[in-house]
Amino acid sequence: MRLQLMISRTVLMLMMLIIGIHASAQNNEREKKSVAEDSSKFKIKKLAESDLSILFSYYAQDGNNAAVTGGFGTEKLTDVTSKIIVNLALDEKQTISIDGGFDYYTSASTDNIDNFVSSASRKDMRVHGNLGYSRKAANDITYGFKVGGSTEYDYQSLQFSGYVSKTSKDGNRTFGLSAQAYIDKWEIIYPRELRSQGPWVTSDQRRSYSVSASYSQVINKRMQASLSVDLVSQSGLLSTPFHRVYFQNQVEARVEKLPFTRLKVPVGLRFNYYVNDRFLLRTHYRFYWDDWGIMGHTASIEVPYKINRFFSIYPYYRFHTQSASTFFKPYKEHTTEFLYYTSDNDLSNITSHDIGFGLRYSPVEGIGSFRLPGKKNRLMTFKEISMRFGHYKRNPKLTANIISFGMNFSF
Repeated sequence: MRLQLMISRTVLMLMMLIIGIHASAQNNEREKKSVAEDSSKFKIKKLAESDLSILFSYYAQDGNNAAVTGGFGTEKLTDVTSKIIVNLALDEKQTISIDGGFDYYTSASTDNIDNFVSSASRKDMRVHGNLGYSRKAANDITYGFKVGGSTEYDYQSLQFSGYVSKTSKDGNRTFGLSAQAYIDKWEIIYPRELRSQGPWVTSDQRRSYSVSASYSQVINKRMQASLSVDLVSQSGLLSTPFHRVYFQNQVEARVEKLPFTRLKVPVGLRFNYYVNDRFLLRTHYRFYWDDWGIMGHTASIEVPYKINRFFSIYPYYRFHTQSASTFFKPYKEHTTEFLYYTSDNDLSNITSHDIGFGLRYSPVEGIGSFRLPGKKNRLMTFKEISMRFGHYKRNPKLTANIISFGMNFSF
């Protein structure tokens, strides 16, 4: 009921916004005609366009395999996310990007860190932000970097990344290289009954480094393909200190224990096919391997359909399967002779299905426009509005629904 009320209010607000902007759009069109007539004898310098995106989503899940309680127990969780992304074009070559937002969640599983409901860990907010810069250099080379971070009650993270790409003269081929680093720190929180037996871990630091190579190719007017290969290296505290693990013939739990290093290798392939003026086919496949014993396959398909010049719908389906980690066993199936152990079902033998659809309203000239406050009184155009819904189902049993809204502007 609360979700329905929230969605109704959001849709109503968006509709009111659209109506208000449409009402002012006619006046703006008259203003533009007048300006065009008065300045037709002058040479006007075209300014680089900037854009603004506002995103909102609501996510809810439920299951019965929580790692906090040893692989058995409620996984009920809700998450509200809001994010703003701004790309400021300094000129035709340079762009500054700014993004930030928050995730507010309530979690029944983390509520069980203290083994009773309504504890301090039941809810939390994650706040994050990033600042980036990109430049188009000579010889069709583009490069950029980004710095940022996030914080929540038991976790802080710093991010650094950079990339460079080279596009062929005909624009049909692009090769890219990127690198990323995360510097993370935990506030160590153990399950309540195990705190006097610590310390269970020897570090509160985590380091994650990745390099990625990508290549995209326009095959012909209808087909485009791309290939990407990543190499990810992690070290430090890779387990979660408040995850319990229960053993055979033992009543008391232990704290999850995992290796202090991990190597991941994902390989992705995309293929897009332009069927006709109304249909577009987007496909993606990813192979995943890591040295914890997991091997996974992910395949997805999305079929955008253009109903008319302004309105489109895009149904999608995603399938994922993976083998279990060497260190995983379900609730009370571990034996004490193993050095590493976890009952986190994210590291188990998984099969999942994600199905949904999206809607997009995007007129060629935009939905409407209005003037920004300030001396320059620049014109902002409401370009499009979109909505997406997805239903996720995983084995071991977990189900989730997510609904998201987005608005894009240019100025």
